[in-house]
Amino acid sequence: MSLDLFEELSQDFTQLLESGYDYNVVIQVGERPNIQLFKGHSAILYQRSLYFRQNLVNAIKKNNIIEIKLPHISPKIFNIIIKFIYDGKISLENFEVPVIFDLLVSASGLKITRLTEYIQFHLLDNNASWLRLNFPRVYKISFLDKSFGPLQEFCNDIIVKQPSLIFHSDNFITLNENALISLLKRDDLQMEESEIWDKMILWGKARIQNLSSNPMKWTDENFKSLKIILHHCLPHIRYFQISGKNIIKKIKPYRKILEENVWDDITTKFIDPDAPITLPILPPRKKESVQVDFSSTSSIITSQHKSSWSDRSLKIRFSGDRNSSQLL
Repeated sequence: MSLDLFEELSQDFTQLLESGYDYNVVIQVGERPNIQLFKGHSAILYQRSLYFRQNLVNAIKKNNIIEIKLPHISPKIFNIIIKFIYDGKISLENFEVPVIFDLLVSASGLKITRLTEYIQFHLLDNNASWLRLNFPRVYKISFLDKSFGPLQEFCNDIIVKQPSLIFHSDNFITLNENALISLLKRDDLQMEESEIWDKMILWGKARIQNLSSNPMKWTDENFKSLKIILHHCLPHIRYFQISGKNIIKKIKPYRKILEENVWDDITTKFIDPDAPITLPILPPRKKESVQVDFSSTSSIITSQHKSSWSDRSLKIRFSGDRNSSQLL
């Protein structure tokens, strides 16, 4: 017979947090005038958060107290997180979705892996409509950290069917490189290849200051800069799916950003389709007639996704309170 005292242990740690007994860490959270101090224990913080572990190892003590500053997290959000750190429980049902999303971002920043995973699955299962209504922000944030894998997949599955949500938005040029590349790699991106090229060029040019809109007026240094910026993007363009007319109109003005063999292979292929080339021929993107219903919370959630999320959810043990869960 075994004795399970996890619940009692959880309560003990909660009381330790609330009393601040024998604390040796002070965490300053927020920015003036909304700064709040939290007392913590290095052993618990070290074990529960990779962020704290990394910052505690070489921390300098003042009067035997370690001081840590978290200016980019609100006291309200951190209060939720530190309670989870100590008792392993969290209830999301009573929070507004914007708060849950901010909680996700902060949990990821503090490298609390299990909490980051759990919040993502909660949002995907219960708040997909909110994620779509706030899509530009959600998409941009989802690629700030590799821990947002499920959220990235959700976003990309929407974009490949309705690319205008990102490619035609005012926020497109602010995308980070990983986000753009993840889309360029998709075989099912519902855009013409020449338009994808245009958008990639637009994204790259936005990163060069004082650049003329006319490439005919560019210096060699301008082309070199753009080539460096688009170095990881260029291999994912399906050059042989672009018409000869658009090759001349759209690709040729920027041929200096391509490797010499790439431009040679493009021109060779159009002159003599049977001639050998060195450039891999990527498959054409699959065109589908798809409409995304943004009024439905489940229209974009495929059965494959649901199965995947359900498998991950097996790692979550629900306590007697149906609104509270323990991440083990």
